[in-house]
Amino acid sequence: MPEESTGSAAVITSVLVANRGEIACRVFRTCRELGIRTVAVHSDADENALHARVADAAVRLPGTASADTYLRGDLIVRAALAAGADAVHPGYGFLSENAGFARAVLDAGLVWIGPSPAAIEAMASKTRAKQLMGLRPLTDVTETDLPVLVKAASGGGGRGMRVVRELAQLESELEAARAEAHSAFGDGEVFVEPYVEGGRHIEVQVMADTHGTVWALGTRDCSLQRRHQKVIEESPAPGIPDVLTAELHELAVRAARAVDYTGAGTVEFLVARDGRAHFLEMNTRLQVEHPVTEAVFGIDLVALQIRVAEGHALENDPPRARGHAIEARLYAENPAEAWTPQTGTLHRLAVPERENIRLDTGYADGDPIPVHYDPMLAKAVVHAPTRAEAIRKLAGALERSAIHGPITNRDLLVRSLRHTEFTTARMDTGFYDRHLPGLTEPAPDPHAPLAAALSDAHGRSRFGGWRNVPGQPQVKRYATADGEEHEVTYRHTREGLTAEAEGVRVVHADAGLVVLEVAGVRRKFEVTRYADRIYVNNTALTPLPRFPEPTAQHAPGSLLAPMPGTVVRVAEGLAAGAPVRAGEPLLWLEAMKMEHRISAPTTGTLTALHAVTGQQVEVGTLLAVVI
Repeated sequence: MPEESTGSAAVITSVLVANRGEIACRVFRTCRELGIRTVAVHSDADENALHARVADAAVRLPGTASADTYLRGDLIVRAALAAGADAVHPGYGFLSENAGFARAVLDAGLVWIGPSPAAIEAMASKTRAKQLMGLRPLTDVTETDLPVLVKAASGGGGRGMRVVRELAQLESELEAARAEAHSAFGDGEVFVEPYVEGGRHIEVQVMADTHGTVWALGTRDCSLQRRHQKVIEESPAPGIPDVLTAELHELAVRAARAVDYTGAGTVEFLVARDGRAHFLEMNTRLQVEHPVTEAVFGIDLVALQIRVAEGHALENDPPRARGHAIEARLYAENPAEAWTPQTGTLHRLAVPERENIRLDTGYADGDPIPVHYDPMLAKAVVHAPTRAEAIRKLAGALERSAIHGPITNRDLLVRSLRHTEFTTARMDTGFYDRHLPGLTEPAPDPHAPLAAALSDAHGRSRFGGWRNVPGQPQVKRYATADGEEHEVTYRHTREGLTAEAEGVRVVHADAGLVVLEVAGVRRKFEVTRYADRIYVNNTALTPLPRFPEPTAQHAPGSLLAPMPGTVVRVAEGLAAGAPVRAGEPLLWLEAMKMEHRISAPTTGTLTALHAVTGQQVEVGTLLAVVI
């Protein structure tokens, strides 16, 4: 823990968090524990968001209701002064690695809870950071350099990052990366470096004060990634030899000292199959995965950030690490459909109370999930004496959690945690490239539709829904989230409800709970209803009419918008009548801070092009037709 500084120290009494959602709520939690007043900023879309509701004060940022609003450093500084804050915490993403913003905060007489602007300038640009570490990006890329990785010079979270395996695709991927990076960070600079196949993403958390002490806080493995954005993280990194850990610690401390770093930061590496460590970057901010380090070392990194910003000194040596921690990021997305982001209302998000799971989230029950921002709903974090116990604990808690709303990656997380390659610590950054189809196979509970029907029948029976002929079979139809339809039959009898399913006996049925005995095993099904959907335990069902009505069909070859978003680009020279090849990019949609490529589904002719750059589209909007 920090020691008292021998000199005078600033005393922070009010903190504005220049961010939104989960990280803002997380910083506010520590501030409340320290007795510090909290100030939120919000866009129009976030006016009623959880972070704006839980703060002691909230300031609207004028402008559009999009991510761009949170990139207006001048407005955020003005908000801090208007609300009487004396310090600014940048969170992560947005302006967290923007030296100009840090300097503006300091120039306004506010305390900056982060590294110095000079340190940010030295490390926040990945190109300059590599130069500082004696590395150089690729310039003239040839076939022998492939595969290569295109990366944004600023920011993180996988934005502006592309793997290029064919030289002909390099220019288009550079253009896409620049556009995505500019949208997310306000900086379109990108660079190219060699892509290490089959590597493990290992990072070191550093914490430094203004008195010359730098801590290296263990290692984290962040190899399970989609779109170069981390999904599951853990500490310590399993299977890393002590000699490699010592090397990574030494490099991380060296990087921090090279720029007189202060506060929390992360030095990231890619460890190749041969055990060699390749420096990736230094993130001059708090990381999404910081809770696993907190759990293992028994510290609060946000509290340490604040204390260091006040001028206090760290102890000479960091605390001892204990046990193992794992974090899983819960996203509103459909992994089976190219990780398509999902929007809608998050009706319920709850982990079992007895599980003692840390849940960091920026949402509460009933909150809408907007299209403008990253689709992460929450982070579930566990700590246990061993890695095997932590895996078991987190997988079980996620499996038993109630998550009602848009499609999420919850099932993917549970299956990933239980996959042999993960449990034996043989994973690398290509995990999902190899295993995604098997991890996303639909597996709805086969008895969920029957439980829904019996629950519904009980509710109607209370209001005179009994038939004159008790034995008359009743039929219900439901669709699961993957579109599969199920038909179930039950009867009202003098003894109660009975199921028309072999080996199934109805033990109990009411509006919220159905108990079935299936092949001699008694099972409970909790049923929750919303306007257009029923949840039976973890299975989402949509009631269907008994006799389906005819629906309008789109012409064969129609390309429909898979998500709400904005058409940011149409392929150069593309027009109706043009020949196209299967897989050829036709246009790009931006949604939830990421670009999504819409490609030709088959080789043929583009007979219609309805998409226009700048157009706002909803799910199902007709974009083009290829036949």
